[in-house]
Amino acid sequence: MNFKESPEFSKELKKFTKKYKSLPEDINQFKKIVLSIPLGNSKHFNIITKTENCVILKARLFCRYLKGNSLRIVYSYNQKSSLIKFIEVYFKGEKENEDKERIKQYLKTQKHTPSSN
Repeated sequence: MNFKESPEFSKELKKFTKKYKSLPEDINQFKKIVLSIPLGNSKHFNIITKTENCVILKARLFCRYLKGNSLRIVYSYNQKSSLIKFIEVYFKGEKENEDKERIKQYLKTQKHTPSSN
């Protein structure tokens, strides 16, 4: 399984890492979970949309630095290419929902490049 990040995700992650020092380790823990169960297996994972190329999911990302409050992470899972691409990360206290426009843009790019994310 390969992991990639959208440019927006990388920028958000960098910003949050300055505030929440445990985040790089927390992301690595999250990667271990999705490696074994890409679609999740609990109420903390929610499928946003499915296409023939990928599944877009939103999941709770536990951050030890936040102690109970949590971040949300939006990612795409493409089973054919064994790729997980992180699309967005946000703090639930600052933003209620995922960026639907960003997800639409991501899905548009998938139509033009069906074999890669």
